[in-house]
Amino acid sequence: MKIVVAGAGAAGLMAAIHAAECGAQVTLLEKMSRVGKKLSITGKGRCNLTNIVDVPELIEHIPGNGKFLNSVLNSFTSIDTINFFESLGVATKLERGGRVFPMSDNAAEVVEALLKRMRDLGVELRTNTRVINVLTSEKQVVAVESNRRIDDCDAVILAMGGASYPATGSTGDGFAIAKRLGHTIVKLLPSLVPLETEEDFVQELQGVSLKNVRVELFVEGVKAAEEFGEMLFTHFGVSGPIILTLSRRIAFLLEEGKFIELSINLKPALTPEQLDARVLRDLEKNINKSVKNALTDLLPAKLIPILLDLSFIDEDKRANSVTVAERKRLVEALQDFRLTISKTRPISEAIVTAGGVSTKEIDPRTMQSKIIDGLYFAGEVVDVDGFTGGYNLQAAFAMAVAAAEHAAQRTEAFRG
Repeated sequence: MKIVVAGAGAAGLMAAIHAAECGAQVTLLEKMSRVGKKLSITGKGRCNLTNIVDVPELIEHIPGNGKFLNSVLNSFTSIDTINFFESLGVATKLERGGRVFPMSDNAAEVVEALLKRMRDLGVELRTNTRVINVLTSEKQVVAVESNRRIDDCDAVILAMGGASYPATGSTGDGFAIAKRLGHTIVKLLPSLVPLETEEDFVQELQGVSLKNVRVELFVEGVKAAEEFGEMLFTHFGVSGPIILTLSRRIAFLLEEGKFIELSINLKPALTPEQLDARVLRDLEKNINKSVKNALTDLLPAKLIPILLDLSFIDEDKRANSVTVAERKRLVEALQDFRLTISKTRPISEAIVTAGGVSTKEIDPRTMQSKIIDGLYFAGEVVDVDGFTGGYNLQAAFAMAVAAAEHAAQRTEAFRG
């Protein structure tokens, strides 16, 4: 009795290992020359394995159909993930926000540990093998067709990733296969993705990183959300942790044609009165300097001329001649620095894909298709997506374990 796992990313590697541990004969097919390419770059190459928050909070951090995962997340928790990797010799550590990383800060160690476990279990790994189709008979899986051969099997776990980071192998192949088998593919949108702005002055701010700022999301002029933390200016717009967190919602709003603005409060810890006093102090301390040179303790150098321009203050004006009205405008600009969002970056640049195989057509307990017997799904191919912080990997691991366990039990039933 055989299980074929299509895709050797985080979900596919976990599914192959767990299915083999459950006694199945497992073949893992991967179109790239090596496995775990996207896993190798997660967490900036450090690999944020999971997050230790409890299941209800995990679900809260998975805005894309998190509730669908309730069963699998309870069956394979973040503690199970930590224990699993510890059993493979990957020591872990806990960082702020409940994020769990390998002690080595090296994603390659994680991939190597998974590969070793697969070899020890006798999983057959075939790289440079592109899965083309899943073959069925009377709505039941019978084989997997690749560019090399046809493999008969009793079950297949489709773990071929999403459509983000195509250089890692995630080019949307799994969606096409699932669609041919009768599944609904929920429209694909980028999630956790940088944003482009209409304002071209952001090009002058490229590389400027801001910490401890508050960003408010305005939809058609109405405040809809806010985040506090770090962000980054790029040549096209904005990125960084709090921008990525807001980006999923923004992607859907832009799809609806909504007018989107971000308001950046550069000094959220201060009241307008306190900030005005701070600006006045800096101006008085540098009374004989130009305004742009008097504010270097307050702002990154690249931001100063832009904020002064937005405040209608001549940057070469002497600090001692700035009026009360000009100072008031500057304080307002500092605490309501507006950017108009024109679009997201392409889905190929997104960390995660939103959309995918409809969760309505998957059994949430077993991850088996409700349409094709013996077809299971795991990972980003499913219409599930979460925020950064280890939530997406935990979701992928939990789906993979559920799919592998039930696929293996299915083969045992056939054996009887």
